Amino acid sequence: MLKIFGAPSRYLQGPGAIERLGACAALFGDRAALVIDAYVLELLGARLDAICEAQGVRLHTFPVEGDITPDSVARLCAQAMPTRPPLVIAAGGGKALDAGKALAKAAHCHLVTVPTVASNDAPTSKNYVLYDAGHRLLAVEHMLFNPTMVLVDTALVASAPAAFFRAGLGDAISKKFEAEQCARHGGLNMYEGHATLTAQSIADACYRTLLADGEAALAAAGTGKPTPAFERAVEAMILMSGLGFESGGLSIAHALTRGLPHLPGLASAPHGLQVAVGLLVQLHLEQRSDGALDALHAWYGKVGLPSTLRELGATNVDAAQARQAAALTLKARHAANFDRTLTEAALADALLHYVG
Repeated sequence: MLKIFGAPSRYLQGPGAIERLGACAALFGDRAALVIDAYVLELLGARLDAICEAQGVRLHTFPVEGDITPDSVARLCAQAMPTRPPLVIAAGGGKALDAGKALAKAAHCHLVTVPTVASNDAPTSKNYVLYDAGHRLLAVEHMLFNPTMVLVDTALVASAPAAFFRAGLGDAISKKFEAEQCARHGGLNMYEGHATLTAQSIADACYRTLLADGEAALAAAGTGKPTPAFERAVEAMILMSGLGFESGGLSIAHALTRGLPHLPGLASAPHGLQVAVGLLVQLHLEQRSDGALDALHAWYGKVGLPSTLRELGATNVDAAQARQAAALTLKARHAANFDRTLTEAALADALLHYVG
């Protein structure tokens, strides 16, 4: 049984961390490709240019918006590859980071991620997601290695709307339970290896931190003023969650993101909120008697996470639609990381239990 653990080479977090970007970029050369969310470019573009220019690094900027599709990746690569970047800097939300990962993979170069929201754990991982024209998940691709550096400026993250932070809570809270299922089943993590004890310990710490600090941290979201609780929660949502899922493995909660968008009303539901409901479905299927479901329902109420498909935005879900969502879910590799082999009927029944 070969165990594999992966991680970024360096992680920096705190108010003003963005000011270190130029010094970090200069380690790799005198130029870099900046892949940045178009909205974030308006807010931070000039500042990022100045920070990097002060260290002798010229930025070639490539704004992105909308879903990351195979066509959009091809266009980005066609625009950026002539600059022969030794480094890609990806700044913004999850989609901008994914676009930066796709370019870094194509260019065979280093990647620095600069998240401006904490809506998911993409900043630390080598994975990136491609969508089709209908906003449906098409494929999960992988860089050869994790980002070289991750810079998390918590003053920027605390300036983002609370809705992004809430989605990040939903994405991160599942990792403990998914890693447990993966380990029990003997499933493989994102490195095609078995999980280490370290990965499970990190996923457990993520869960404990969010239960303790998530509610207080959410109160600081959108204020631009990170608190100690906010700092701890951000570390859990980005670093612990990222290491926990990638090296620990995933299960039903994330597999459901393949099926849930096909239910009426959920095509554009935020990933983290889908995972939050998916976790409840997973624990229901586990038939747990340890109080975990009750604890999560109570915590969801405090932080405003959806507890039913209706609260997630679903409308008029019937048995046939639940069966279709179940069938798509079970095609995901993660669905095999479970105590028993699930049937479409069993998973569909669990989804109908959470219609609300």
